[in-house]
Amino acid sequence: MSMETLRSRKRAATSQAIRRAAVELALQQGYENVTVDMICAASMVSQRTFFNYFGSKEGVYVGAEKAMPTPELIQGFVEGKGSSVFGDLFSMLAQTIVSTEPDLALFQARHQLIHQSPELLKREKARIGEVEETFVRYVMDRFHFQGRTEEQTPDLEDEARMVVSLVSGAMRFAMQKWVAGNFTDTREELVRSASSLIQRITSSEHWP
Repeated sequence: MSMETLRSRKRAATSQAIRRAAVELALQQGYENVTVDMICAASMVSQRTFFNYFGSKEGVYVGAEKAMPTPELIQGFVEGKGSSVFGDLFSMLAQTIVSTEPDLALFQARHQLIHQSPELLKREKARIGEVEETFVRYVMDRFHFQGRTEEQTPDLEDEARMVVSLVSGAMRFAMQKWVAGNFTDTREELVRSASSLIQRITSSEHWP
């Protein structure tokens, strides 16, 4: 195993340990009552390490960046030959979430905390809006790759936004089912079942 791989694994483990300590503290004492000093003490790291990883107290809960698809996944979606842009976009987003959320218990706890903390919920919604704008660009890139233009279809961007809104709703449904704990199989199986449901719903519909 290379030194770079070992460093990467150590960094990921440290990040998860800090996140876990921060979320547990906030659920016990309330987000507004938790300090960076408390998080550092609970996770046994220095303030310097904490700020190198997350930048701010809010960052450990919401994160500086949302998990995004790899360049390979994006290219595959844009140049995709599938008949359903809706299904293909959902699959790309689902693959990204499954690969970047390894700790189900931490994901569930963080989800609970965000939805009971108005400040964090406001920031999370803003971040979701930013991510959706990025996915609108991916859908537009796919339309353009297929030869579709705004000159031919003046409301093409509205179509892309509708696709992203529908996919966001489907993903929210899947994640809520996962977080609620009433889906006992793996996350991969959840993605497969949700994708199958989407394909069934859209099989008789026309998707560009």
